[in-house]
Amino acid sequence: MKVNEVMTRNVITVPEEMSVHELAELLVEKNISGAPVVDREGKLVGVVQEEGVIFQDKKVHLPTFVNISLGFLTLGIKRFEEEMKKITANKVGEIMDKDFLTISPDISIEDAATIMIENKQYYFPVLSNDKLVGVMTKKDIVRAIANI
Repeated sequence: MKVNEVMTRNVITVPEEMSVHELAELLVEKNISGAPVVDREGKLVGVVQEEGVIFQDKKVHLPTFVNISLGFLTLGIKRFEEEMKKITANKVGEIMDKDFLTISPDISIEDAATIMIENKQYYFPVLSNDKLVGVMTKKDIVRAIANI
């Protein structure tokens, strides 16, 4: 079985300028776990998922400081800064994942599942000739397994 047989074809995309609140309402209303983010020309620029919305309620953990002979070495400052940006974000473009994998509609479900597990990414835009033709989520794979 191939990805194109079980992927979600009616893709709901969102613009970078959409507010995080509007995104949360859309995810609930459409019962979806994420959406591809497109720029004004319709080009895929990111992926946003429920986790990005949940980040808004995350507790802030201050970075750890380690004393070394030359002074203080800050561990996790970059991660802390990234988390603070997401926690204080107002727009989808500020919480979207810009570093994401895409898959082809022609690969097998088994290969898609392997890519998901190995990369710990459970939402994939499906591209054919650089055009968004669908999305594949873990729910789509579970549905395919249930129908076998």
